Amino acid sequence: MSCAVALSQWLAQYQQRYQQTLHECPRHYSQGEPSLCRQQDYAEPVQWCHVARTEAGSFDNVRQALEIELHQDIEAFYGSHWAGPLHFDAPWGVGELLQVWNEDDFARLQQNLIGHLMMKRKLKQAPSWFIGVTDSDDMICVKNEEGSVWLERPGQEPSTLLAPSIEAFLQQIQPRVAPAVEYVEQEASSVDHPGIFASLKRMWHNLFGRK
Repeated sequence: MSCAVALSQWLAQYQQRYQQTLHECPRHYSQGEPSLCRQQDYAEPVQWCHVARTEAGSFDNVRQALEIELHQDIEAFYGSHWAGPLHFDAPWGVGELLQVWNEDDFARLQQNLIGHLMMKRKLKQAPSWFIGVTDSDDMICVKNEEGSVWLERPGQEPSTLLAPSIEAFLQQIQPRVAPAVEYVEQEASSVDHPGIFASLKRMWHNLFGRK
């Protein structure tokens, strides 16, 4: 099974869990941002259902900007669907997987991945890219060379192996029904966006605080 197929199946399970528990789709504070996955419900938090992209998102610009060969799973994980954030339970804790809300969100994700990869390079650490966060502010990262999934503290080397691949990682975690959380920031950010960046604010604050 490929990463794309495993993610598609997990998204279907996620949506089914919400339907069975709450009789509705997952909800997300979109701040009015449009998305193909957004349902016809304009009261925040809006309902959403994952939608397969007609054309897969590409990370070639990140590859060219950093002159790096990225693991193929990055397109499968971030470029195959439009969706909101995904809450999960795991044997080792709870967390949230990141997904892409719209094209602007995808561009901001790429900017943040470039920042993360540049920081790894600055610290002379092997490249990794994030796919989520935990309730304890660890990043869930993929080692770029091999595609394995690890817990990683901002600014540090990966510490705990979670799975040999994203596919195997998705088989370990279970959808968690959780209320949408609205992030309120005291100071406006030029790169703020509801689909991705709100979930990474704590992580980036810690990361750049280690300079």
